[in-house]
Amino acid sequence: MKIGILKEVKEGESRVILTPVEVKELIQSGHEVFVQKSAGALAGFEDEAYKKSGATILESKEALFDKVDFITKVKEIEPSEYALLREDQIIFTCIHPAANPEEVQVLLDKKVIAFTAEDTHKYGSPNCEAAGKLGAIMGTYHLLSINGGRGQSIFGIGGAPAAKVLVLGAGIVGKGAVDILASLGGQVYLMDINVGILRDSQYQFSKNVTTMISNRSNIQSILGDIDLVVNCVKWPKHRKDHLIYEEDLKLMKKGSVIVDVSADVGGAVESYRPTTHLEPTYVINGVLHYGVDNIPGAAPHTVSKAYAASIFPHILSIANNGITEACVKDGYLRRSLCVYKGALTHTETSVIQKRPFTSPETVLDIADRKDLNLAPSATTTHIG
Repeated sequence: MKIGILKEVKEGESRVILTPVEVKELIQSGHEVFVQKSAGALAGFEDEAYKKSGATILESKEALFDKVDFITKVKEIEPSEYALLREDQIIFTCIHPAANPEEVQVLLDKKVIAFTAEDTHKYGSPNCEAAGKLGAIMGTYHLLSINGGRGQSIFGIGGAPAAKVLVLGAGIVGKGAVDILASLGGQVYLMDINVGILRDSQYQFSKNVTTMISNRSNIQSILGDIDLVVNCVKWPKHRKDHLIYEEDLKLMKKGSVIVDVSADVGGAVESYRPTTHLEPTYVINGVLHYGVDNIPGAAPHTVSKAYAASIFPHILSIANNGITEACVKDGYLRRSLCVYKGALTHTETSVIQKRPFTSPETVLDIADRKDLNLAPSATTTHIG
């Protein structure tokens, strides 16, 4: 199979989906790999390294789209790439389809076969861990007065207490944030709806981490004392309520900071809106908001290595086995199938955008296969 690695065009995005290590593995498996010029340069992977692994460097994205059967990249398909898509071309990237109706319509119209990579992770995405840890660092950075915050350090010093931090969500993202914040000396409140996870967290983290059940009453009871909020809850897109409302900002100290790692418009934090690495913050009611929606792009070398290692088995399986057999063998890959030759196969997107839905099993004609590998649903948003 001819596999292409695209250079990212999203503002502030420097990651690359595969490093020379994975390229060499693909070539040793009998495939051809084509890399857009400088695709990995900002992540520390130069064209020469890809050449040594056996890849061919192409000058432009146009040349890449025209040459390959299988397109891979990190972030969404951008408007500048829409016209380049070809019927039956395989796409593997983070589409975030439920939030991107225009992109979904293009993928349907072009009759491509597209997988949304964020739904493929069996053990959670390394991007999530990176986002949690980097989001915590960005929060502590913006608490400083020189960066727009109230001048509170995350750590305490003799005679002055440390910052008080609220982390919402104790999944991979939240635990990553707590790991950094607690290590730096912050007084951390970790909230989640799962008491079992909170109990385990008591033993995982140091004693400057306090756990609480996540609900509106508990959040409001401590919000006035909090210097930094780090939201790590991926809010179901069908819900219209929030954990922190814009009205709640009046409870918070002037110059306090909210970092929404989950980056959901209309999500857990009502006042969230997306920003970029170039202009990362905005202020509402005196509270500084950090809204960058691709936080891991700030550490592209480290994150590219981890992410490539995580998603490479899926890319290799598609290349080696073809779409149908790869989806039979792995339920996590199958649940990530977003569109298939004009049919929408992504449950959450169907509900949110009110589009007709066809299951991956139906479009691939595998519903009766006895060897069908199973995986849990990727979403709590379901049809009906």
